[in-house]
Amino acid sequence: MRKIAVAAAAAATCLAFNNIAHAAPPLPEASAHQAGFSEQGLARLDDFFAREIAAKRVPGAVVAIARDGKLVHYKAYGQLDPVKGTPMPIDAVFALASMTKPMAAVAGLTLMEQGRLPLQAKVAEYYPAFADMKVGVQQADGSLTMEPQARPIFIHDLYRHTSGLMYGGRPDSSSALARLYPDGAAPAVEGDTQAFIDRITKLPLVHQPGTEFEYGFSIDVLGAVVEKVSGQRLGDYLSANVWKPLGMKEATFHPTDAQRARLAHPFPNDPLTGKPQAIKLLDVPTKFDCGGACSFATVGDYVRFGQMLLNGGELDGKRVLSPQTVHLMTSNHLGPEIKNNVAAVEPHRGGFGFGLAVAVRTSEGLASVPGNPGEFTWNGAYGTQFFCDPKERLVVVVGTAAPGELRKYYRENVQDIVYGAMVK
Repeated sequence: MRKIAVAAAAAATCLAFNNIAHAAPPLPEASAHQAGFSEQGLARLDDFFAREIAAKRVPGAVVAIARDGKLVHYKAYGQLDPVKGTPMPIDAVFALASMTKPMAAVAGLTLMEQGRLPLQAKVAEYYPAFADMKVGVQQADGSLTMEPQARPIFIHDLYRHTSGLMYGGRPDSSSALARLYPDGAAPAVEGDTQAFIDRITKLPLVHQPGTEFEYGFSIDVLGAVVEKVSGQRLGDYLSANVWKPLGMKEATFHPTDAQRARLAHPFPNDPLTGKPQAIKLLDVPTKFDCGGACSFATVGDYVRFGQMLLNGGELDGKRVLSPQTVHLMTSNHLGPEIKNNVAAVEPHRGGFGFGLAVAVRTSEGLASVPGNPGEFTWNGAYGTQFFCDPKERLVVVVGTAAPGELRKYYRENVQDIVYGAMVK
């Protein structure tokens, strides 16, 4: 069994920790050859991050690749904190941003399996103010008129982002309504769950429910519903029903002091624009466990979560979901009557639909990255990435602290390199 190594970006001024010989890997290990990869092909990841780190385009990264349930690549590169010059440890803790969403969705699906949260339940059954929300329609003169909902918002709409809720300030949205909405993490910093619901339900919906994929606060609302149904904070419910059973020891909404010492930090300025950038949640605690954007974990934790999904809901004898529920989650839920805007959020995701909190590849071609129909994936705005390819029995998780547009460059290149390293 090959020893896990931690690569150093030799051309950069920072080195990766070579400190993981004593840490148990998150999955059993296998050599690249045993798993159908070329050693030389996987070494291109080392070369890629060495170039990027030397060019000061990214501080550092942690990358995990598993195939057939075996870890074939697990390395840390560069710096944890570029200001302090701290080397990147393999157990770095990353702000996951929207990679929180698939975990919140799994929490909701466990309640569905218990007969407590069906997809066709109305969201207003749990938070009545959603029944009174109007749909904002922009007129030619720029004014807004308000229309009633043609049908209620269902729990199903929350999972697949067809609720009519959106995020404010996203570059992929051309809606004039965007300026009325806060950005993704703002409500969690400013108030509790009920304050979030009160704030969001006073805004106009940007589409009729069930008509258009619009990326936004839907999963935050789902997390609030999970809290209402379970009677627990979202993080407590996830800990008991997902994180602890899967051995995700670092997953949390509220990092401890020890974890804070391992939080990955971005460059103070965006390498592409030179403008100041920050990951606010590294320094400002949240007041509720927002299911859309607010969790933290290690790459090792998340590769176990991805492997559970790839296994059909089970890992190391602990079952979180049934295979049938995972199949439902990872199937496309954007029918022909729903406008599909997935590639507007993730430009390399042409040919993808959307399932229950994950994008799902529906066809050969169209996407600008290799893969197979059935691949499911989602990423985080702070620079994290994960994708699973059931046909190739593959799970890939990447952690970086790169909150600017450059993060999309890393997502595309990592996927190209991983598939380019496959020899069988």
